[in-house]
Amino acid sequence: QVQLVESGGRLVQAGDSLRLSCAASGRTNSAYAMGWFRQAPGKEREFVAAINWSGGSTYYADSVKGRFTISRDNAKNTVYLQMNTLKFEDTAIYYCAAKYQLGPLTTSQAMNPRYNYWGQGTQVTVSS
Repeated sequence: QVQLVESGGRLVQAGDSLRLSCAASGRTNSAYAMGWFRQAPGKEREFVAAINWSGGSTYYADSVKGRFTISRDNAKNTVYLQMNTLKFEDTAIYYCAAKYQLGPLTTSQAMNPRYNYWGQGTQVTVSS
């Protein structure tokens, strides 16, 4: 089992930056790809970004490409999502997720919401 706890969400203004963190605990000695998803009110949960086990490959939704950066520190069992130039439409609950990685992580695997573990989410609100 892996437990994921997100933090860093808060109310910000459009154009601001924010960094989310996701701390993993439990069985963290396996190779996990990590992802960030978000869900806005009345909308489906959508993929935001993902990173493979080594941190050498990253994947982004078109809507955040160039503004958001995902990274990880395996020594700290923590994944980050740096969000710059935030927009009103970035308002959502942001979820961290972990997926067993048994080989190279493909883009479709990274974006597929079928992850093994999920955090409880952290609210990001961007005022316009």
